Amino acid sequence: MRPQTQKLFSLSSDPFSKEIDDTDIWLPPSKKESVDTIISAITRRHHILLTGEPGAGKTVVLRAVRHALPKTRFRLTYCHNATLGRRDFYRQLCSAIGLTPKATAAAIFCALNEYVEQLASEQKQHPVFLMDESHLMKDEMLDHLHILQNYAWDSRALMSLVLIGLPELRQRLLRRRHRSLMSRLQHRLVIEPLVPDDTAAYLDHRLERTGCKNHPFPPDSVALLHEKTGGLMRDIDRIASLALDLAARRRVKIIHKDILLDAINVDMNGGLV
Repeated sequence: MRPQTQKLFSLSSDPFSKEIDDTDIWLPPSKKESVDTIISAITRRHHILLTGEPGAGKTVVLRAVRHALPKTRFRLTYCHNATLGRRDFYRQLCSAIGLTPKATAAAIFCALNEYVEQLASEQKQHPVFLMDESHLMKDEMLDHLHILQNYAWDSRALMSLVLIGLPELRQRLLRRRHRSLMSRLQHRLVIEPLVPDDTAAYLDHRLERTGCKNHPFPPDSVALLHEKTGGLMRDIDRIASLALDLAARRRVKIIHKDILLDAINVDMNGGLV
């Protein structure tokens, strides 16, 4: 965002930047319910499937979960490179939790098992593995994940697995090939886009937290923004930021529909703001 934009709208920082603290995350009731469900599931040592369209707010929900869970009781490990083969995937997971990756797939798997069991028995912490972009995982990796959940003849729940991805992940897991993994995912949540009232509240929150006193988006512009983005938070952030820059360039403090339409056109077709 341009400095002149921040000055015109009395903003202390870019209101639609993704670089916000977990404490500043805004959630509508539907996403708060998802956060509560995930926290309850992890507390009960369950496994979770979390899907949604790009920009619907999956990561926002996970950040709210991270903020809410006591660090003394839960150890969260986040992995997002899902395109690796089995050995390299587990090597990545080892590095993420601070273990020295072993040479063979069997040794890596053994090291992970020991790590999980040690956390549970010695440190009294419950490990949670969050696997983002899981729709990109190879079938051979999905085939193996249910084994990672199997401790003491499948009689002990020592870790929680959270698979996060686009809607096609659910469709893949419904195939017969992956029925063993799917049967272990006790909670299957879908993160939906914002509804119109949520979009208005979301804009209010993001603008007010950066010092904007006078809301620059009138109701008809908010309605148009929601319609064009389908309530996807990432798209709202991007287009709203473009609209603020366009308004600043034209030296107006109200983002009427013509400015918003121009911002949408720039977003879709490229060009300079």
